[in-house]
Formats: sequence, C-alpha cells, structure tokens
Amino acid sequence: MKYNSFYAKLYLNLQSINQILFQNMIIYSRNRRLRTNAAIRALVQETTLTTSDFVMPIFVMEGINRQEPISSMPGIFRRTLDLTVKECQELFSLGVKAVNLYMKVSEDLKDNTGKESWNPNGLMQNTIKAIKDAVPGMVIMPDVALDPYSMYGHDGIVTNGKIDNDATNESLVKMSVSCAEAGADIIAPSDMMDGRVAAIRTGLEENGFTDVGILSYAAKYASSFYGPFRSALDSAPVDNQDVPKDKKTYQMDFHNSREAIDEVLKDVAEGADIIMIKPGMPYLDIVAKVREAIDLPIAVYNVSGEYAMLKAAAQNGWLDNDKAIIESLTCIKRAGADMIFTYAAKEAAILLNQ
Repeated sequence: MKYNSFYAKLYLNLQSINQILFQNMIIYSRNRRLRTNAAIRALVQETTLTTSDFVMPIFVMEGINRQEPISSMPGIFRRTLDLTVKECQELFSLGVKAVNLYMKVSEDLKDNTGKESWNPNGLMQNTIKAIKDAVPGMVIMPDVALDPYSMYGHDGIVTNGKIDNDATNESLVKMSVSCAEAGADIIAPSDMMDGRVAAIRTGLEENGFTDVGILSYAAKYASSFYGPFRSALDSAPVDNQDVPKDKKTYQMDFHNSREAIDEVLKDVAEGADIIMIKPGMPYLDIVAKVREAIDLPIAVYNVSGEYAMLKAAAQNGWLDNDKAIIESLTCIKRAGADMIFTYAAKEAAILLNQ
C-alpha cells in the first residue's frame, strides 16, 4: 500500500507541474487548420484521380448483339464485337481513353501453340480494327498471353509437363506483331515469360512498328485474386496430371518483394515503355518500392478479385459502393500508379464526372 501511495502522490505532483508549465502554452502547428473545409482540403490535396487515369478491361466473345453477365463481377459483361464497339464509344465519351482487350475463345480454336492468337482474321484482330474505326482516339492495349488460346489454360506452351519459356516467346512475338498490324497502340504481355519483352521489341522493330509501345506485366504475382477473371474467360489451368496445376513456375511468389524490383529492372532494360504491377491493393508496398526505383510510367491492375470483394460488401450493405470505389482507386494512385486497370473504370468515371 505504501508503494502504491508513493507513486500515486508522485503522479499527482507531476500533473500539477505539467499544468503550471503548459497552461499558457500556444500550439503553433495545428494540422487541422488545413482540414477546416472542403475548399481548403482541395487546395492542399496531394493526389488527384481523373478519368484519364483509367484503363478498362474488356471481355469480347463471338456472335452478334449479345452480352453475358459475369456472375462474380456485377456490372461486367462478355460482349460480342458490335456491342463492344458501342461500349468503347460510351467509355470514350465519359473520358476513359484506353481499353485492355481479352478474348473468350471457343474450345475448338484452342491448342498448345496458341496459333489462333496471331490469326489476322481472329477475334482479337477484328476487335482492334473495329474499335479503331469507330473510336480512333481510343488507346487499344491487347492482352498478349496464350492462356485464352491454350488447351491447357496456361500462359505458355507446355512441353514435357513444363512451360516452355523460349518457345512461348516465339508465339508471343507473332501475336504481338499481328495485333500491331491490326492497329494496336500498346502491346500488353501478361505472360511473365523471361526475356519476352526483348523478343517482342525486336519483333515489332523488325516489322516496322517502332511507335507501338510495350506495357510489360513485370511484377505479376501468382495470386488468389484472379478467380473471377479466369471464370470470365474459361482460362484457368486444366486439371491434368501432365501439365502444371497452377502458374507458380512463371508468376511471382507473393512472399517476395525484392524479386519484383529485379523483374522490373530487367524489363526496363529490355525495352518496356510502361511497367505493370498486378494485383493492386494488396500489393501497394510493391507499387511504392517500384516507384522509388524507376522513372517509367507505372500501371497497376485493380484485379477481378478486388472488384468482386468490394461489390459483394456493397451489395450486403457493409460498404458505401461509390465512396469505396473512389477511395480504393485513389489509394492505388497515391502509392505511385500513373494508370489503373480497373473493372470500375466506367463507374468511377461517371462518379468523377458528377
């Protein structure tokens, strides 16, 4: 009791001394002064989100005048080419000036080479041409990877039970050149094969496409957040004992961050014009580290799983949909992104325009 009483008295004495010392103290620095009202907050706002920051991923399927909802991604559809063009026109009118294209390929066109991906009359090539004709100012970024065209659902060619890196690069070059011939502005290889940026850059240069850019998925992780996307294209790896069961031999291990810097620097050296980091919000530490390491533009992919989680929470009344969309995209830009690939691009553009 004596011990407790001593410290109680000491505490009271210190409190009295503090009151004497600081009762007339002026707080000269108050952060709250710059939060007083909306106008002041806008003046000192460090990060601004605009419609020009967005790239809208688009799913295209064969047929005419049809669209199919993707159940795990509310508000997102697979559309036929004619409706895709109309969607691109609407996006452009809202201020979204770039699209990222993905094809849902019929099973009879899939094989282990991905040869349909460089068919000059294929769905991808016809889609690029149609969008360019209808919306000449739209920046078109076709996804370059073999998984939608692969009978195995992998981004590369399977040889003896493994992904054949170098053979895959040859196919990626053919696909890239074919997309450039159709009118693509920027090639977006998402496959994560080693050396493919240099191979694609060489292929583009040799065929006269010196102005076609490369947006390299330099730090793409083997993530569990891709599930809704793979269901949208039926492009998940097949359950077959003769092929890898997942993509972990070529996509990055989510435990690693230093490796991401190494991947990025190699792609920069090989001629990439823009660097992609994927996924987005769970990997903002990677975005910030890469931003410190390079001066090239950085793209960040706000992936299907991130979108689906937000929508599910909003539908259950756990989040305010509109506020959460704008906040999440602003956080990605604040971390260092120059552009954001997001399924919420159209919705966010409408909100920002309001």
